[in-house]
Amino acid sequence: MSENRPITFLCLASEFKGLPFIEEAKRMGSRVLMLVRDEVADEPWPQEIIDGFYRMPDLHTQPDITYAVSYLARSHKIDGIIALDDFDVAPAAALREHLRLRGMNDSAARYFRDKLAMRVKVSQSGILAPEFSAVFNYADLVDFMERVQAPWVLKPRFEAGAVGIRKLHYAEGVWRALEELGDQQSFYLLEQFLPGDVYHVDSIVWEGEIVFALASKYGAPPLSITQGGGIFNTQTLDRSSPEAQTLGEINGRLLRFLQHKHGVAHTEFIRSNADGRFYFLETAARVGGANIDRMVKAATGIELWAEAARVEMADVMGQPYQLPPHREGYAGLIICLAREEFPDLSAFDDPEIVWRLDKPYHAGLLIASSEAQRIESLLQECNGRFAQDFLHHLPGEKEVRTAI
Repeated sequence: MSENRPITFLCLASEFKGLPFIEEAKRMGSRVLMLVRDEVADEPWPQEIIDGFYRMPDLHTQPDITYAVSYLARSHKIDGIIALDDFDVAPAAALREHLRLRGMNDSAARYFRDKLAMRVKVSQSGILAPEFSAVFNYADLVDFMERVQAPWVLKPRFEAGAVGIRKLHYAEGVWRALEELGDQQSFYLLEQFLPGDVYHVDSIVWEGEIVFALASKYGAPPLSITQGGGIFNTQTLDRSSPEAQTLGEINGRLLRFLQHKHGVAHTEFIRSNADGRFYFLETAARVGGANIDRMVKAATGIELWAEAARVEMADVMGQPYQLPPHREGYAGLIICLAREEFPDLSAFDDPEIVWRLDKPYHAGLLIASSEAQRIESLLQECNGRFAQDFLHHLPGEKEVRTAI
């Protein structure tokens, strides 16, 4: 940029997250404007370093969001629009289109937000993925259910993670669910359910190339935690393992095929129990949730939110991005809903514990080590102790979601 003025980022925040992005953007000398959903506007945002703080009932209603940001643009020269939450990816892309700004546009964002769009695209790549059907034409649905053995999962196209997914075992249940959805049914897809272990790869992308990627494995699949409760955990994989090597190769092919040019990505895969192969589940152009960013930092020293800010700044300035030096350690994360408001974690005193979750009715630990096997053994021990000492089951998806 030739203008002698600070870079201005507008951050969209439907949830309270992304504080390291704000802090790093300010450290680099930029101005940060925040447009925040009312429900999270009173969270402890770092107001002392935010240059403009605005709130709206939600950040998705059109044309309200476009009117609001266009009004801000009258008095602020906005250089970049940042989505701090998965739900903000599509609105941010639409606003970039409207204001003609650099970054992911509407079409590209579809592949990282719309579960149907990403599946249609990936089906052209040669990367394995569960079979699926759009919920448009009923004859196509009948053909799918006759061809693909149950169970199936009915997935909302625009929800985050495992939220809103229904597992169905019979065609009658599918038709009943679609009838309940009414005019909303086209915003869903029907997919083959593959039992297996679920993995995630968290990446930094620059100029279309993966400059950092860390492969990890969930304990119980997120879908089972979201719908049935239990203990959420994930741990980084041994980098020399065949799993990590294969995931790194597939993840690189995937993000290049989807033409992710710069930024971060959180991508999930499942290793099928039936054939042992990895299948693509979904991807998102944002930092992984559920404190996964903390785990990545504990293992490597890389703060994904801060690096996202550095990537955005480099892109706007037309300068190269350089990944900082980092270590190749390992980390694991465990979280569950707790029976007590403030569970006592003092009995967990291993030196590898680097962080404790401070949230009412939750228990959580983050552990880090230079050895992958040490992380695995500690997580196994913590799983048993958490199940006995803390775990609280609550019925209903909304309550379970709060744990992850």
